Amino acid sequence: MKNEGKQRRFPTGDLARVAVFAALIAVLGLPGSFNLFGNGTPITLQTAGVMLAGAILGSWRAALAVAVLLVLVAAGLPLLAGGRGGLGAFTAPSAGFLLGWLPGAAVTGWLVERAGRRPGLTQLLVASLVGGIGVVYLVGIPVQAMVTGVSLGSAALLTLTFLPGDLTKAVVTAFVARGVQRSYPDAVPAVHRERLRTGER
Repeated sequence: MKNEGKQRRFPTGDLARVAVFAALIAVLGLPGSFNLFGNGTPITLQTAGVMLAGAILGSWRAALAVAVLLVLVAAGLPLLAGGRGGLGAFTAPSAGFLLGWLPGAAVTGWLVERAGRRPGLTQLLVASLVGGIGVVYLVGIPVQAMVTGVSLGSAALLTLTFLPGDLTKAVVTAFVARGVQRSYPDAVPAVHRERLRTGER
């Protein structure tokens, strides 16, 4: 009975989706990264993968996908943009943004789950903005200020250089997620959760 309960909680399909999105976030780092105006935190495409994971996987699966990636990075795999990896990534100025991916993905997913069986474009966009930008910045800015020794206000101003790109990523994420969910209803977190509850695969 205990084993059956575990299988219902962690079906093979879910584990596969978690692995796929962890890989997707890593792949989005292949184009590399660049820094603007001396900011120690690089601009990458990987935050778009974090938003997309939340929008399609829902809260806990998205958080697990990000957690898998972060564990692999900590183990030394060069999965971050620019081929970065190892424990040093968690002591760099960008460490807070990196750690913010986890709650950011979870909050994005939680908001999409609240949107029900047919989340609209606006709901997907708001979820990406709040989770993928708001939450990540909320974690990243204070850590960047602490690591670099600048004031919180200065760190926030430096982070504004990311905002246009992150807003674009949120818009693209909303459109991509909406298209995927129309073609594949199980990509809607609320639909997937209901199927698990009823024992469907």
